[in-house]
Amino acid sequence: MIVEKAERVLEEHKLCDHCLGRLFAKLGKGTNEDRGKAIRFVLNMERSIRGLGLIEEPEECELCHNVFEKIPELVEKMKEMSEGIEFETFLVGSRFPEEIKEKEKTIWEDFGIDSAEPINREFNRELGKAFGKTTGKDTSKNPDVVFIVEPFSGKIELQINPVYVYGRYRKLVRGIPQTPLPGFKDSIASIICRAFSKAFDGKCVFKGAGREDVDVRTLGNGRPFIVEVKKPRRRRVDLKKIAKEINESRKVEVLNLRFVSAKEAEEVLTKKHRKEYLALVLVEESVTPDEAKEVEKKLRGLEIHQRTPWRVRKARADKVRVKKVYEAEARWIDEKHFELRLVTDGGLYIKELISGDKGRTKPSVSDLLGKRAWCERLDVLNVLD
Repeated sequence: MIVEKAERVLEEHKLCDHCLGRLFAKLGKGTNEDRGKAIRFVLNMERSIRGLGLIEEPEECELCHNVFEKIPELVEKMKEMSEGIEFETFLVGSRFPEEIKEKEKTIWEDFGIDSAEPINREFNRELGKAFGKTTGKDTSKNPDVVFIVEPFSGKIELQINPVYVYGRYRKLVRGIPQTPLPGFKDSIASIICRAFSKAFDGKCVFKGAGREDVDVRTLGNGRPFIVEVKKPRRRRVDLKKIAKEINESRKVEVLNLRFVSAKEAEEVLTKKHRKEYLALVLVEESVTPDEAKEVEKKLRGLEIHQRTPWRVRKARADKVRVKKVYEAEARWIDEKHFELRLVTDGGLYIKELISGDKGRTKPSVSDLLGKRAWCERLDVLNVLD
């Protein structure tokens, strides 16, 4: 059956061994070229027995136009293009003219062939094997770099895939925004990204798992973050050296840096975190130790209905969010101050939980006290996984 079909095809089309073998790519093992040579050999033996002329491989294949002969030249171009870029894994893709792909499909349909594979699939595989053999690099489904090749024009695009690094940051001082803002010389993002961009020789994008206000510190185990380095020319980077450089700023400290996949990075940024806070509460009308303890008692397990705070209404959707306070512990300091340690759902605005935000947060510490209260100072103690 195979030889009969091959004979019918070759009587009408001048195909090279690659294109002949590819018609039967799903049958048996080996390369399409070897498969084509074997089929042509057996076919010509049978034709010789029947007294028919041999069907030799044509000087130019009418389907692929001998494109597979361009592979050594393309390998050299790929090596030149990737010179100076660190990578261990790669993938090859190709763009073939539509007329070639359509002609190939027409042959399949005309001769009832259901065992073929597309030309670009074979070409990608053979070019990848040749490049890997020359460079010692490996192919991968999640490669460091991707080559997109136009075989006939010789044009090659090099896509350098990003690097993702997970870490946690501690913000040691007040007065620094998480991301760049007018009027501020530095930000968490800029301090971290300077070190990453220099080390990887690429563009750094910082993404925090939530954020804190400019005047709020983040202490304890730190806030999770992801750094995406786009088009890195270096990948074999010592993350401990990067951490040391960032930590020397004495403003930001990073912990637990490690490489992660794109999927892991997304999970870090979308995961819900509970937060532990320490707030210094100001009650100008005065507050007693018993009143502070009463607030502690009432807050534990309390469900909070919080409309988007007035101060961030332009940056956040105006809606009511329902959050919960899991733990509360009060420590009276003086007649106008007490400390409040809280463990809450992520996304609960603590300053407004204390002040009430003119009724937009209910209930609030002000409501529970029956007195106006403000958050004078706030720290994130821990971001809990």
